[in-house]
Parts: sequence; C-alpha cells; structure tokens
Amino acid sequence: MAKLDKDIEQIFLPSLKTARMRKNLPTEIINFEVDDEYKNLGIGKTYYIYTYGCQGNMADSEIMAGILEKIGYTYSKDPINADVVLLNTCAVRENAEQRIWGVLGQLKGRKRTHPDMIIGICGCMPQEEKATNKLINSYEFVDIIFGTHNRDHLPKLIKMAYDTKETVVEVLSNEGCILENTPKIRESEFKAWVHIMYGCDEFCTYCIVPYTRGKERSRKKEDILNEIKELKEKGYKEITLLGQNVNAYGKDLDNGKYTFGDLLIDIDKIGINRVRFTSPHPRDMDEKAMQAMANCKSIMPHLHFPVQSGNDRVLKIMNRKYTRKEYLDKVNRLYELIPNISITTDIIVGFPGETYEEFKDTISLVKEARFEGAYTFIYSKREGTPAAVMDDPISIEEKHLWFDELCKATNEGYLKGHERFVGEIVEVLVEGPAKSGNNMMSGYTPNNKLTHFESTDNSLIGKFVNVKITKANTWFMIGDLVE
Repeated sequence: MAKLDKDIEQIFLPSLKTARMRKNLPTEIINFEVDDEYKNLGIGKTYYIYTYGCQGNMADSEIMAGILEKIGYTYSKDPINADVVLLNTCAVRENAEQRIWGVLGQLKGRKRTHPDMIIGICGCMPQEEKATNKLINSYEFVDIIFGTHNRDHLPKLIKMAYDTKETVVEVLSNEGCILENTPKIRESEFKAWVHIMYGCDEFCTYCIVPYTRGKERSRKKEDILNEIKELKEKGYKEITLLGQNVNAYGKDLDNGKYTFGDLLIDIDKIGINRVRFTSPHPRDMDEKAMQAMANCKSIMPHLHFPVQSGNDRVLKIMNRKYTRKEYLDKVNRLYELIPNISITTDIIVGFPGETYEEFKDTISLVKEARFEGAYTFIYSKREGTPAAVMDDPISIEEKHLWFDELCKATNEGYLKGHERFVGEIVEVLVEGPAKSGNNMMSGYTPNNKLTHFESTDNSLIGKFVNVKITKANTWFMIGDLVE
C-alpha cells in the first residue's frame, strides 16, 4: 500500500495527462444497483451534502443523496451533526476552491470530538492533481476523496473508510461512463434537472472541465425521454436539460443523425409545461435547434448563450472556435425566429494578453447582442490548462476596473430586459416566499425573470399564476397577482 504523509487506502490518484486523452472508445453504460453488503450501511445514520458550482453538480448531488438514502441514511439539516458529510466541489474558478478549504476548517473541530463522522470530498476538484495532493497531505481528517466518474462507488468508499480507518482515494482520470437507473432525491417537487449528456471536447484554453468531466458522451434518447415522461407523470412542471456542452447532444451517437434539435422536438411532444437547457456552445447552435426553440410550445423563450469575449483575437486564443460575427449572426437569427426571447451570457474579463481596446469590443458586443443578463468573471488561472502559462501583463487592479465597466453595461441590460415587461401580464411558476420577505412570493416567468408579488399563500408554491408587472428593478420584477 502506497503511503504519502499519512495512512491512505490508495486506489487511484488523478492524472491530468491521462484526463487529456481522447481514445474514442465506446462509452460504457452502467446500470446502478446496490450490492447486498451495503444495503443497511446507513441505518440509523444521517447525511448532508454541500453543493458548489454548476447545475450539473446540483444534479449529481441529487443522485448521491438518492444513493445514500438507498443504503439507509436519512437527511440531516445540520451538517455539523451529520454522520456523513460530502462536499461536492467545483474547479472552474479559484474562489470556489477557497470556499471548500473554509468549510473543511469548520468540520475539523467536529471530527475531533466525533471521529466516526465520515467527511468526503467529491466532484471536480479532486480530479485536479494539485487539489487531491493538498487534501491528502494537509487535511488528514478527510475520509474519502472521489471524482466525477464514480458516484456509483459511494457505498463501497464509505464502507472502506469505516473498515480501514484510513483515507480512501478513488479518482478516475478517464473519459467517463454514463450512469443510468440511479435513485434521486430531487430538491424540488415541480422543477427537475435532466442530464442529457456529460463531458466536453471543446478544450477552451482557460477551462479545466474537459479534464475533470471527461469526453462528450450522450445518453440514449429513450432513457432521456422515459425520465421526462416519469417526471410529467409525477406532476413536474419544468425541466432543465443539462450538459457541459448541451447542444452537442447526439454527435457521438449513430454518426450524429439524431441531433439536439431532434431531441427538443421529441421532448416537446411529451407535454411537460416548461423546458429549459444549459449551457449551449455557440458553435453547435444550429438552425434545427433554433427552429425547435421557435416552434415547440414547451421550450422557453430564454437562452443562456456564453460568448466569453467580443474580440476575435481573444476568442481565437481562448479556442472558442467562432468569431464575433458568427456569434452575432446566431443571436440575430434567434431574435428573428423568437422576437420575445431573452438572451443571457457568460463573459471573462482580463484573459491573458487581452488589451483594453480588445475588452472594449466585449462592451460593444454586450450592447449589440442586447443581453438581458450575464455571469461575469475576472479570469481565474487553472493549473494544467494552456492559458495558465500564457503571459498575463495586466494587473489585477486594472482588471477590476474593466470588470466594473462590464458590470455597468450588463446591469443596464438586466434592467432593460425587465422594463419591457412593465404593464404586461406574465405567467409565473411560484417557487416560494421571496428572500426579501415583506409578505411577497416569488417565481420565474417563461423568460426566466425573477418576479415578486404580494401574497402569503404557500398553497401557490409549485403552481402557475398570472402576474401583472408594475415595476422593474435591475435584478427582479414586481407585480400584482391577477385572480
């Protein structure tokens, strides 16, 4: 048994070199089942899962919760007093990792007084060599470390940690499989995540996801459609289709004859009220998918359409595989097909080598594309990616000034996107009391606009109501319930 700075049950350690490889081997489909030796492992014990990062991680946490409850664990609202605590991590930006170290510091004291507590780190962060080495050598109280490709091994890993009293490490640096028939404890009773594919083959120069999530691999359409039919039968009102590059769906199946647009058309026939998807790659947004968005009643008039930069040179060194014109041509086509559509985006500020003049091209694109919102980020170096070794002469202080300028432009888009609905009656799927309180309920419109209205009637949660918009704020709309 290999040793680092502590006792460790070393099964597999991550390798970014291996994770880069694309061997084009057939994708293994694993049908989940629990071995008899694990079925009562969690009887009388509780669990808690911290979830960081994207919607894909949220969906993964629902699967892990389902697996834990399948072997007897029950949910705890209090992570400090849970018997198993998992941190499902993100590796896209550095600040996401910093939050993990802080939570681990909080759990360390509890572990001292309750040594039988199992602490696990999973998700994207363990797929990075540097992160896993730090966990092993500096966080000796962590019991299990596993990645994105082996959620189905969770019962085995917990049992090994109980039995050996050593850290169990199993991080698979491969192209990934597809896991079907998993139990899920869904966070909502009326909105659901549905993975249609996994992984990414784009290899944007700033992004670690192709290394942490493996190759692009699509689920069989029958499995997706059956899952959505079951959700409709259970009363779900809205689904969000998930994939690291969601509109690349089908490229790896049957020579790409059945595409993302075909899937949207078939999903629409099921009759679920609302269908959303995230996140598409602009290069793969084809005419069939755009036509499906326009013609299918259930596909919502909102598209999150990451652009990252408005400058062609920066896009090229990002390896985004489209130009500014090509991106805007697709945006304009979407407005032509769906005049009422709301388009939001992702933008990186201060990419290595970017100049202020090139950054200004992004500002002009924000206005030309009429974005109604954006996730904006200052470039975050990810070890192992090509961008991490590029010259980056612009100071962080200057990047923050650019960031503030960008936020001003995107916030104007947020407000304009809300102002156009003032006086209109919109359909809202009610999610619960507004976070601001004040006897308000809130939910989202078809255009994905957060909307508040006066009510304390919890029976409205999970239902559609009509709201007449009376006021537009930057981050949300306010209206009156229409009886």
